[in-house]
Amino acid sequence: MIDSLIATFSKLLQLPVLASENGKPVDELIIYIHWLMIALFAGWFAYFCYCLWRFNSSRNPKADHIGARSHASSWIELFVAGIEVVILVGFAIPMWTRANDVTRLPDADKAVKIQIMAQQFGWNARYAGKDGEFGKQAMKLVNADNMFGVDPSDEKSKDDVTVYNDLHVPVGVPIIAYVGSKDVIHSFKIIAMRVTQDAIPGMRIPCWFKPTKEGRYQINCAQLCGNGHASMAGGYVTVESQADYDKWLASKAGGSTSFE
Repeated sequence: MIDSLIATFSKLLQLPVLASENGKPVDELIIYIHWLMIALFAGWFAYFCYCLWRFNSSRNPKADHIGARSHASSWIELFVAGIEVVILVGFAIPMWTRANDVTRLPDADKAVKIQIMAQQFGWNARYAGKDGEFGKQAMKLVNADNMFGVDPSDEKSKDDVTVYNDLHVPVGVPIIAYVGSKDVIHSFKIIAMRVTQDAIPGMRIPCWFKPTKEGRYQINCAQLCGNGHASMAGGYVTVESQADYDKWLASKAGGSTSFE
């Protein structure tokens, strides 16, 4: 019943397609807030109409400086304050906690790990390859052709894969993205996954999502990062079956790269 109401209201709000498991609480929070706003609007509008009727000039031809003679308004104020406390403690805080599950990373051994390096104006990604481990990195090795600072002498880096604006992930598997930036502050955002993480130079900040629907979804930048900011929408993530993902990763392994 509740899921049906949520689905119906999602269509009314024209929310973007949802393609991740951890995005559901985000949509639920948005929908519940709208229901709350509707209830508040109805309540306060009814009170407004009552005041127009109760205190109109025909019923009160002469102004009264004394005001309310009962304590009803005080009790009403206390009741409203109590409702707000219930909403905050019993509703808003638990929902916000659920919506922030993205900060609690899944087991890295059971997830696909990707390093994301934003730049003006696109998205570079590095995969750990078949062995599931990234090769060594060093700041002194960073240059225009090796922005991740990968140590080519490390055997674990031999099967690492780097791509530009073309991410692939398997459906139903947690994805951990370690987000950083080459130049200015960007923000890695996949609307369909309901995930957003600022990309800050000199930092590698993890975020995660679990895709549930196969398809091709746009990557956006949620920070104004320069004159070519609109070009940051040129990145895409393809969610596919595990078999198709394995084939794609194998085709890119062995030192194949695609930097801009």
